[in-house]
This record gives sequence, structure tokens and C-alpha cells, in this order.
Amino acid sequence: MKVKIVIENKEMIAELLDNVTAKEIYGILPFESRFNQWGEEIYFEIPLSLELDSSAKEIVKKGDLGYWPSGNCFCIFWGKTPASKGEEIRPASAVNVFGKITEGIEKLGNFKSDFIRIEKI
Repeated sequence: MKVKIVIENKEMIAELLDNVTAKEIYGILPFESRFNQWGEEIYFEIPLSLELDSSAKEIVKKGDLGYWPSGNCFCIFWGKTPASKGEEIRPASAVNVFGKITEGIEKLGNFKSDFIRIEKI
């Protein structure tokens, strides 16, 4: 399962994992939203309510896509957040990791807009 992420005129491609969270999110695509930024993380609420699962992590990797159950949010990570210690990438709390950006990760950051679109490829 692949998705296209568009912010401004920047397009990124992500590959979703074979897990329940990824399948649930893929099933509700496409969606558009305004996003918030927390350090080098984008997050925005989606119409899905899931619990933490076996993919849950408290420290993620650059390019990871995560679902944050505490806020029903889709998250994109590319660097340190205010919760990070050292060089780690740490969400506010555990997220279900459900995918990874495979193309265009260098386009993340320095946004003029807070509008995002995610669609199936």
C-alpha cells in the first residue's frame, strides 16, 4: 500500500506497513486537513479511533508515519521534537508506527501553509 502526501507543492511517497493501523488508515483515504507542527513532527486529527498495538513505539525513526491514539492523530516524523533527548525522535507519547516516507523526505520542513492532503496511489 502506497500513499501520496502533499503539502503546498511538495509531494512525498510513503509505503504503509502490513498492520491493522495501516489498513484502517488506508481504508479512510483520501483526506485533507490542517496540521499542527511540534518540532520536526506534523500531526493532525483523523476520523479514526484505535488503541496502541504491537507496532507502538516511544522512539521513532526519520520518515516514520505514526498514529497517536491519545489524539486520534496521523503523525509524520522527520527530526527532533520538544520531547526528544539527544538525537532521538520522540513523540509526545507512544504511537502505532504504520508506514514510512520512501521518497521526498527532504521536502519536510519550512512550511508556509498548514494544509495537507493524503491519498492512495
